[in-house]
Amino acid sequence: MEPRLVGITGPFQGQMLPLPEGEVSIGREPSNQLWAADAALSRRHCSFVRTGDEIRVRDLQSRNGTRVNSVPVTEQVLQHADQISIGLSLLVFLRDAEVEETRSNPVELEATNSITGISYFLPREEMDSPLVGGASPPRLRSDLNALLKIATAISSIRDRDSLQWQLLGFIFDVIPAERGSVLFFDSHGAVGSTTAWDRVRGPEHVVPVSQAVLRKVLTERSGLLITGSGSNPALKGAQPSLENQCTSLICVPMTVGQRVTGVIYLDSKVPTVQFDSNHLRVLQAIAHIAALALENLNQWEKLRQENLSLRAEIGIKHDIVGDGTEIRKVFDFIRKVAPSDSTVLIQGESGTGKELVARAIHSNSPRADRPFVAINSAAIAASLLESELFGHEKGSFTGAVSQKKGKVELAEGGTLFLDEISELAQELQTKLLRVIQEREFERIGGTRPIPLNIRLIAATNKNLSQAVEAGQFRKDLFYRLNVVAVTLPPLRERREDIPELAEYFLRKVRSKSQVLAKSISPEAMACLANYGWPGNVRELENAIERAAVLGANELIGPDDLPESIIESGSVTGESANYYSSLKNFKKQIIQQALQQANGGYQEAAKLLGLHPNSLLRLMRNLDIRSNPKSLSSSGLS
Repeated sequence: MEPRLVGITGPFQGQMLPLPEGEVSIGREPSNQLWAADAALSRRHCSFVRTGDEIRVRDLQSRNGTRVNSVPVTEQVLQHADQISIGLSLLVFLRDAEVEETRSNPVELEATNSITGISYFLPREEMDSPLVGGASPPRLRSDLNALLKIATAISSIRDRDSLQWQLLGFIFDVIPAERGSVLFFDSHGAVGSTTAWDRVRGPEHVVPVSQAVLRKVLTERSGLLITGSGSNPALKGAQPSLENQCTSLICVPMTVGQRVTGVIYLDSKVPTVQFDSNHLRVLQAIAHIAALALENLNQWEKLRQENLSLRAEIGIKHDIVGDGTEIRKVFDFIRKVAPSDSTVLIQGESGTGKELVARAIHSNSPRADRPFVAINSAAIAASLLESELFGHEKGSFTGAVSQKKGKVELAEGGTLFLDEISELAQELQTKLLRVIQEREFERIGGTRPIPLNIRLIAATNKNLSQAVEAGQFRKDLFYRLNVVAVTLPPLRERREDIPELAEYFLRKVRSKSQVLAKSISPEAMACLANYGWPGNVRELENAIERAAVLGANELIGPDDLPESIIESGSVTGESANYYSSLKNFKKQIIQQALQQANGGYQEAAKLLGLHPNSLLRLMRNLDIRSNPKSLSSSGLS
C-alpha cells in the first residue's frame, strides 16, 4: 500500500491522505490537498515531500508549528508510525499496510505496593500558586512563558483526544522526561482514558504506571516527586518495582473543585536527568490549566450536542433532499465554500432551492451562530428597497418617525442573502458595490459610515453575464459577486431524486395537516418522474400538497395529480389504457379545432371556450404542433 497519513484525532479524524511522488500540502485553505476549517491551522501549514522511498515533513512557517512525536520540527524525515501534530489534529504516518494504526503507546498499571526513593509532596499551601518556589529568575521567566504558551494553545482545543495528546507535547518542551502519560478517571474513579508516549523506544512499547504512586497522589491530592530510586542500595538484588526502574518520577493530580479528574505522570531512566521541586511546581500548574481546559471541553461538547439536536429539530424544513449525482456536486460545493468568508453567487431557475443552499452554506460556516438575513430584491418596491437594505435615520424622509436598522445592519456578524439580485436598481447596485468593497455603509439620512462584518450570498434566476452585456447590471458589481459561483440543476436534470423528494413533501404535508394520503402509487410516481417540471422543486412540492389535500384515498394516484402532469407524464399499470385514451381524445379535439380555424391559434381557443394561454399549455403538454405562421401572428408563440 502507498505511504499515507491517517487522521487520528481532531478535524482530520478518519481522513486518509496518500503520499505520491512529489509534494502535498495541508492547511486551512481549500487549495491544499488536505484542508479543514481549523483556526489553529495556518493557510498553508505544512507539506509532505516524497522523493523515492524518503518522505519529509516541512513546516511552512506556520503560526502554531508542526510536531513529530511531540517534538517541534522545521523539516524531518518520517519513519513508519511517526505521529504528526498540526493544529487541533493528530495524524499518523504509515508506510506498511499490516501495522495497526495506533494513536499512542499502551499504558500498563503496575501492581506496586510501596514507594521507594526520596519522595517530596508539593505543600498544600503551594497548590493554588505552584510557582512560588525558589527558582532562579531566568528559569522562572522561562517557566511562566511556557505556561502562557500552553494555556493559549490548549484553550482552543475542541477534541478530548487532541487535548491529551498535545498536552504531552507541550510538557516535553518544559520537562526533560523520557516517558509521559495522561490518565483521566471516570465517575467511579477508575481509569477511563489514557494517552502515553515513550520518546526513546517509540510508539509500540508499553508505558508502565505505578499503582502505588497513583494511590498516593489520589489520597494526598497533591503532586509527588520521587528521585534517586534507581540507585537505592536497599533494592539491589531484588526485583525492581516500577519507580525503581527510573531515576526520577513526577505525578500530579488534575482537579476540578474537590474532584480529581486525572493525573499527569512523567518519568526518566537517565541518571543525569533528575526532576526537582521546580519541575513539580511547573507540572502542577500545567495540570491546573489542563483540568480547567478539560472541564470547559466537557461543557462545550455538551452544548455542541444540544445545539446539534436543536438544529436537527428546527432545520428539517431547510434540508436539501436528494442523493443524485447532480445534487451531490452542490453538496461538495457547500462543503468547500462554507468555511471561508468569500462572496457566493448562486444561479439557477426559479424553484431550484437557491435559498436552501444559502442557508446550508451559512449553517456550516463559522458564522452559523450569528444571524442569517434574507431579502428578496424583486418582492419589495424599488422605492422602499433602499430603506429595507440600509435602514434610515429619524426624520430622513416623510414617515421616518424613528431610526430603523436595515437588513444589512441586522446581518452583522452573520450572512446576508440577497435573492433576485438582478432586480436591484442601478443606484442600489452602486451602494451595494461600496458595501462589498469598503465593508461599511450609511443609513438613509446618516452622516457617518458604519463598519460592517457580514458574508454576502447573492442569488439570481437570470444570466448575469447577459445582463451585464445588455447594460442592465454593473460589470464591476458582477465581478465582486462572482467570486465563487454555483448553478443549481433544474429538477428535470436530477430525476433520480424525484421519488425521494415526493415522499419527503408528503411527510411534510402529513405533519402539518390532517390528510388521508400515506403514500404515492407507482403509476403516480411514474407521472412525476416523466414530467418536465418547469417550476422545479417548488412545483413538485405544490403538486404533492394539492394531491394530498384533495385526494380521497390513502394512496395518491394519477387522478389526484394536476392535469398538466398527467398530460405530459407516462401513466403505467392498470389505468394506462384509460389515460392514454383520454390523452388521445384531447389531442383529437384540439386538432379538430385548429383545423376548423385554419391553424389560427386564437380562433381555435374561442371554438373550444379556452383562454389562448390555456390552449398553448395543452398543446405543449400534448406535443401538438400548429402552423408556425399562425402561432407567430397570434403573438403567443
